[in-house]
This record gives sequence, structure tokens and C-alpha cells, in this order.
Amino acid sequence: MMRTPRSVLFLCRMNAVRSPMAEAIARSVLPVGTYVASAGIRPGERDPFVDAVLDEIGLSIGSHAPRSFEELEDDYFDLIVTLAPEAHHAALELTRANAIEVVYWATPDPTVATGTRNQILSAYRDVRNHLASLIATRLGPGMPVSN
Repeated sequence: MMRTPRSVLFLCRMNAVRSPMAEAIARSVLPVGTYVASAGIRPGERDPFVDAVLDEIGLSIGSHAPRSFEELEDDYFDLIVTLAPEAHHAALELTRANAIEVVYWATPDPTVATGTRNQILSAYRDVRNHLASLIATRLGPGMPVSN
């Protein structure tokens, strides 16, 4: 069994939906002292649906503002979890010369959902639940880091 990583970066396209959601969930379940961050290939706009679905489970992204990988204060992580194909390719390119594990978790983009507010929120809840499940099973204490 591998230990829980000491530092994790969640990376998506614009750090507006999937990666900040994953960051908030990971902070709530990973051991205290685990450094968790999120970024995008490029910064996007904050998405209010993320706040709504995280609030339903008692979490928040606080004053999070979308940021790019280049804007991170620290660029060394034990693990980079990519949540979009474009982010995965960028992470592999950025970490070519470093011993950083990069894993891809295929995660749907809920911003493409259409319909009523409830239908759109349902798509965001599905992503939230998907990420919570992956984080609990793949990053929890004593669980393998990659799959």
C-alpha cells in the first residue's frame, strides 16, 4: 500500500469547476498537513453552481479565484491529478523533467449541461459525487495513489 501523498494538485482547463471542487473535497477528507491546491491551464471565471453544490454538503471554496498553473506559489507536488484531457497533456509536458506522478481521472464537464436550473445543478452534483468517490477511494490514507 502507498501512503497518502503529502501534496496534491488538481488540474483542469480553467480552474473554475472541476479542480476547485476537487480541492475543496480533498481538503475535507485528506489528513491535516496534506497540501492541496488546484489550478487550470488558463484561468477562467468563477462558477456559482460550484458554490451551490458544495454548500449542499457543507463545503466551500471560500474566496477562490481561478488561477493558472503558472500562478501557483509552489510548483512541486507529489501528485498531479488531471481532470480534463487538455490538462493531462499539459501536465505531462510541464512535468517531463520532474519526478512527479501525474494521473488522469476522466471527469465530465458539467458546464455543457442544458435545461432547467435543477437539471444543470444535477450535472454539477454528479461531478461533485464522482470526485468525492475518487478522492476517498484513491487518495485516502493507505489507499493506492494511482489506479
